[in-house]
Amino acid sequence: MSEALERIGQAAKNAAALAAKLTADAKNRVLNECAKALESNSGHILEENNLDLESAEGIKESFRDRLRLTAGRVKSMADGLRQVASLPDPTGEAVSMKTLPNGLTVIQKRVPMGVIAIIYEARPNVTADAFGLCFKAGSGVILRGGKEAIRSNTAIAQVFRGVLDANGLDPDIVQIITDTSRETAQELMRMNKYVDLLIPRGGAGLIQSVVNNSSIPVIETGVGNCHIFVDESADFNKAVPIIINAKTQRPGVCNAAEKLLIHENIAVEFLPVIVAALREKGVELRGDKRAVSLIPDIIPASEEDWRTEYADLIIAVKIVSDMDEAMAHIREYSSNHSEAVLTENYTNAQRFLNEVDSAAVYVNASTRFTDGGEFGFGAEIGISTQKLHARGPMGLKELTSTKYIIYGNGQIRK
Repeated sequence: MSEALERIGQAAKNAAALAAKLTADAKNRVLNECAKALESNSGHILEENNLDLESAEGIKESFRDRLRLTAGRVKSMADGLRQVASLPDPTGEAVSMKTLPNGLTVIQKRVPMGVIAIIYEARPNVTADAFGLCFKAGSGVILRGGKEAIRSNTAIAQVFRGVLDANGLDPDIVQIITDTSRETAQELMRMNKYVDLLIPRGGAGLIQSVVNNSSIPVIETGVGNCHIFVDESADFNKAVPIIINAKTQRPGVCNAAEKLLIHENIAVEFLPVIVAALREKGVELRGDKRAVSLIPDIIPASEEDWRTEYADLIIAVKIVSDMDEAMAHIREYSSNHSEAVLTENYTNAQRFLNEVDSAAVYVNASTRFTDGGEFGFGAEIGISTQKLHARGPMGLKELTSTKYIIYGNGQIRK
């Protein structure tokens, strides 16, 4: 490990021990001051972001959208911090308590994780979300963003460090690694001496690299190959705006819809309607043989299409014979992030909810709602698609651990 990362790791561990002692009031005060400081430093942050955008050549527009900050987006980051400040502090919560026959009282208590590291790509808002959630959860955080957003990330982190310092707190509660080389990322993945939890946020390549190479426990945030199934009983007046929203509102994010499955009994009537609506929004369509037979100028879909998260204005369409085929397709190709069924049939809705095994499953609503803010968690650290202690949008509780506290009165084990 390089000396620079060794220093960062040790500083984070020391700072995390101090963060764990802070009261909820102290953390909330700092978070509100950080929100105000973000807004007052918005001009500088946007200047640095413009430099990042100028340097980011050759990336597609959906990723430029992730990278781009505006005054409104800076305000949204600030509002996210305020919302986190308004939430109950999970640390110290008694998860369970019982008194044993021998008189021992056993309490399971929620405690800070320690040091959390985040490796992420070109999304400067993650810098604010990660700091706010980790700080409120009583942990230190090490941030390693992508090279495309390094100026933006550094400017945002420096705002938080300044507020911490002004409040007599260790600014190393939040640290940003400015070396964006692959080698530094690989070293960070092996800092299990200092880091208690590692969370990757980005595309499939980044997530898989972290999962395969980390010696630190990892929460795998998901690639979003999200599906919408239009059942034969679907209300077209609901279905069209839901699909348009799920695909086009922000096509580069992980909860955007990537695949559209349509029941064969309505395909002749519904497919032309939704194709026209999607094309009006600039969406490229790819389809299976049955979809192409109905709309000949749809691009034939390959096997790879069904597995791909486009993160772009592209969607693949498949005509299915029934709900069983739709759910089988989802089981085979989904990344287990978010899926939706559009139906007016209660039994079908309940089957889909019960049998589709993804982190978030919807009836008659856009997949774009899979988000910590939308679920009332304040900011989020990511969308977990695994099945350990965190699944779906990860808020404050998912960033804590637990320990057992036992009260005795002289008991000894026989």
